Amino acid sequence: MNKQEIKYTGKFAGGLKNDIQKKLKFYISDFKDGMHSSVLGTTLFMFFAALANAIAFGALNSHVTGNEMGIVEMIVVTAIGGIIFSLFSGQPLIILGGTGPIVIFTGLLYSLCKSNGIEFMPTYAWVGIWSGIFLLIGAFLDASYLIKFFTRFTDEIFAALISVIFIVEAVKNIAKSFEATKLNAAGSTDVLSSGFLTIILALGTFMLASRLKKFSKTHYMSLRFRNFISDFGPSIAIGIMTAVAFYFSDVKIEVPKVPSTISTTTGRPWLVDLLSVPVWVIFGSIIPAILVTILLFLDQNITSRIANSPDFKLKKDYGYHLDLLVVSVITIVASFFGLPWIVAATVHSLNHNKSLATTEIIIQPDGSKKEVITGVRENRVSGLMIHLLIGGSLFLLSYFGSIPMAVLFGLFLYMGFVSLGGNQFYDRIILWFTDKELIPDNHYTRIVPMKNIKKFTLIQLACFIGLWVLKSSKIGILFPLFIAALVPINNWINTLFPKEQINAIMSEDKLEEEEDDHYLG
Repeated sequence: MNKQEIKYTGKFAGGLKNDIQKKLKFYISDFKDGMHSSVLGTTLFMFFAALANAIAFGALNSHVTGNEMGIVEMIVVTAIGGIIFSLFSGQPLIILGGTGPIVIFTGLLYSLCKSNGIEFMPTYAWVGIWSGIFLLIGAFLDASYLIKFFTRFTDEIFAALISVIFIVEAVKNIAKSFEATKLNAAGSTDVLSSGFLTIILALGTFMLASRLKKFSKTHYMSLRFRNFISDFGPSIAIGIMTAVAFYFSDVKIEVPKVPSTISTTTGRPWLVDLLSVPVWVIFGSIIPAILVTILLFLDQNITSRIANSPDFKLKKDYGYHLDLLVVSVITIVASFFGLPWIVAATVHSLNHNKSLATTEIIIQPDGSKKEVITGVRENRVSGLMIHLLIGGSLFLLSYFGSIPMAVLFGLFLYMGFVSLGGNQFYDRIILWFTDKELIPDNHYTRIVPMKNIKKFTLIQLACFIGLWVLKSSKIGILFPLFIAALVPINNWINTLFPKEQINAIMSEDKLEEEEDDHYLG
């Protein structure tokens, strides 16, 4: 979408009031328009997709926090937060969920607390409360307008960070399944069996999910069947590889820690004891809260910008400031209960839009056929039902505890490689090694000389490496500041190239190109 459509009023709560006024006139129709058969199909499809996401991120949260919070907490916050967002947000088609940078930040905060002898859960809660307050203030001050300064340059680096986080975390955890062998000089058949089965399950999940996702592009069976297999590919892969694990039930492999009843992962009370830490921790939490606010703000608004793309032909207006207000409230409430922080999930939000879209086939000048979106059934019912069903899945906890962690690692690999393949930054890196005769003809290669494309990409790569090194260092918790610093770096880059070349590289792709193989989690 055009970034200028995010209005800055200069008045206290001016943008928020405008959003509320705009959305109120559509509120009743949002429910009426949801009473349609297509909404039921969308609900079922998106339920499985969002549930798989909640299980995967819940398991990753469990890993990075020493089981302080896990799958149960992620499902609970996804369900309750999603219901609240569906009812009160400015753009109810957006689906909330966990994201890679937020989980990694949570892990860094956990490590910081442990290394300094500070109790993690109340510290985490205070960081979230302060962050929610900052987001709340931002919503009243039209802060979402600032997203206009975060161009494709920053978006691509941010997306690449998410992709590589998925891949690295998956590989690291798969490798850990062999660690016990190093401690036993005589070797361990059990550990070797567990390690190899972990690799088989992870790679099997990755390859199955990847193949099934591309099934819609084959010529087998009917179009409806191909789309069904493609849409449910990751969920089908999880089911098949979990069945394979059951076949080798005599081999011990890691499974998520899931309580048998609807309780917290550790069995602690749901409400966090906020006063169990010293006063200095309460106010010291403001510093990491500022950092996580940057991540929450970027995740939420970048996804909102993509989901509100004009290619979807949405008619019921936007609501960036209202969305930020709702997310801030969810963040505060979640923190009181020690639940993960959630924001707009890019892929699920886009798939939600696509699933509710009406399309038509147009004939291109060269005679080829192209499917275009003519409109989307904008409603609040599908999002509401999706998250109600996710809440109902809490009664199936015993089944979630049977899904091997190796299968979820395979899902992380899938999400990482798929999103990397849809990132133009990655595509431009590949151009360095591409035969000159085979360089694709697209909107920027027609205008920008290859030497300038490489120069621009090299600067991006240097920024990405700097971001990764900072994230992996002892002061890794400061990495959100580097993301914010990409804005002035971007402004500096604009002075190095002719304006028409920068515009070509930075221009927004068509939605179909962006979505193809794009997963941000």
